[in-house]
Amino acid sequence: MHTDLGALSRLLRAEGIRLTLLTAGLLLEAQAPSIAKTIDDVIVSVDGPPEIHDQIRRVPRAFERLACGVHALRKLRPDMMIRGRSTVQKANCTHLRGTIKAARRLGLDSISFLAADVTSEAFNRPGGWPVKRQDTVAPGPDEIAALKQEVEFLIQRHSDDIASGFVVESAEKLRRIVRHFRAQIGELQPVAPNCNAPWVSAVVEADGTVRPCFFHRPFGNIHEKALVDILNADTAIDFRRRLDIRNNPVCQKCVCSLHVSKESQKAIPFA
Repeated sequence: MHTDLGALSRLLRAEGIRLTLLTAGLLLEAQAPSIAKTIDDVIVSVDGPPEIHDQIRRVPRAFERLACGVHALRKLRPDMMIRGRSTVQKANCTHLRGTIKAARRLGLDSISFLAADVTSEAFNRPGGWPVKRQDTVAPGPDEIAALKQEVEFLIQRHSDDIASGFVVESAEKLRRIVRHFRAQIGELQPVAPNCNAPWVSAVVEADGTVRPCFFHRPFGNIHEKALVDILNADTAIDFRRRLDIRNNPVCQKCVCSLHVSKESQKAIPFA
């Protein structure tokens, strides 16, 4: 929705920054020429088969518009990596296999699944969602039982897709989605994912706020200090030294994780 995505992208690429565009895909077709020229790869939201996707997006023909956008990009750059991401929630938790078929129909290179985040203050939700709003998105006990069955069917019947990487998550990570929702309703103790995000990455929000990840409190703002200075400030270093992901309550509720092995880490400008 940026008024000049191409100019913004060219500015970032001039600094040697690799660009991944995450999008719902509604404007993908109109922006395809600019995206094909200035973006390295694209991740599109796929909420389920067409009717479920449109229902969740609350936009008529949302799936069709997404499909047209993907087609436009493929026509301009056939080798462009276009992946799908599906957020598992109440409305689509029994349609995971249908989501895989939808991703195939769209011609995507892969599809990944993660649990809906309903409890954090991330993504412009200061104070978090009230319980009533959480209940409209998070699966209840009956839906969780159905999700568990759906995940097991997926693992059995789409083993080739998992083995090939078309479904990004392993069987264990797919089952973790079920365990996350069970922990949310008190059936299990919450368990933090394997993650080293605060040591290998940082989040810079639209207003300049810098966070160690999407979910933890901010370190500072790039309008006040340079990013490298924020990441190497005593406050940030102390946070990373003290953070015990396994026992941190924010990490225990986390729906995603980033874990970069030491072998694949490049120069990281903070301690």
